[in-house]
Amino acid sequence: MASALSESRISVDHIPVKLIIAGPFGVGKTTMVGALSEIKPLNTEEVLTQAGTLVDDLTGVNEKTTTTTAIDFGRLTLPGVVLYLFGAPGQTRFQVLWEELARGALGVLVLADTRRIDDSFAVLDLVENAGIRYAVAVNHFPDSPEYPAEALRQALDLDPRTPLLVCDARDPASARASLIALVEHIKELMVS
Repeated sequence: MASALSESRISVDHIPVKLIIAGPFGVGKTTMVGALSEIKPLNTEEVLTQAGTLVDDLTGVNEKTTTTTAIDFGRLTLPGVVLYLFGAPGQTRFQVLWEELARGALGVLVLADTRRIDDSFAVLDLVENAGIRYAVAVNHFPDSPEYPAEALRQALDLDPRTPLLVCDARDPASARASLIALVEHIKELMVS
């Protein structure tokens, strides 16, 4: 009988990489971890309570009924690398958790929502202050306004070298393309 470890697709020649999927409340981090993970993802979603609605701003995400109360976790194996994916909660009250989660992370994929673009600033500040390499993926919702990439780049005050993508966090291929862009960006920065 084969052990669970021997059935894993991970081998000793795979480089382990810790990545964080970050963004404001309700932007799709849990959804993206679930779409990407090759294992059953760990998520810490709980039902929003009346008390939570006094703390979490539901503007633009009125249909949201759950919230992440700690972290989400998933794994994705690519040729030569295994990505350990951590979905960080987006509320400022979790900043201490964010600081611990950021330790040892090679990169961050910051999700943004054009319906609430200003909500991304606090997360971008955390990432930049931590000095972690990152890319930004605008998660497209059915009612999201669309803007040219240059307008989004300017609105988010992104460095011209920072990758900016549009994705659908529900779609594994789209989510994977965003992660691959992040990993390629990290590799470029490590070489230069």
